[in-house]
Amino acid sequence: MPGSTWAISGPAQSNSVQVDETDLAILVELHKDARLANNVLAQRVRLAPSTCLGRVKALRTRGIIEGYEAIINEKLLGVTVHAMISVIVAAQARDRMLPAAKALADLPQVRDVFVLGGTPDLLVRVATSSIDELRTFVASHLGSNNAFSSTQTNIIFEHLR
Repeated sequence: MPGSTWAISGPAQSNSVQVDETDLAILVELHKDARLANNVLAQRVRLAPSTCLGRVKALRTRGIIEGYEAIINEKLLGVTVHAMISVIVAAQARDRMLPAAKALADLPQVRDVFVLGGTPDLLVRVATSSIDELRTFVASHLGSNNAFSSTQTNIIFEHLR
């Protein structure tokens, strides 16, 4: 499917679920706008509304659609500084990497925590109301944590998708 993030190809892996082109079309449309009314979705994927609703329910039942989320305009709430922080975990703290990552994920400024293979070990996306708050966050939660040997903070100027 042109422009799709997902594709049907080759034999399924043991943890994958088979979908057809119609399921993929539904997923693409819901990925663009999860609030689409069923009749609009059905029209876009060229199905009868009842058939489309059944397919969406089946995608949820099979675990392909895990949920829906709201996208918040944080700027309107005063959150104007976004950053990606690369974190290298100290060699002696490798056994504490996952608990440390989970603790970071629970902080209100943290939007995402990615545990990576390679260097860096973690990639943390944060959102704050100012550069000062970002600096305080890095010092308080990363710099003072002996599980982390180093960090690199990159300010996000634009987020396109």
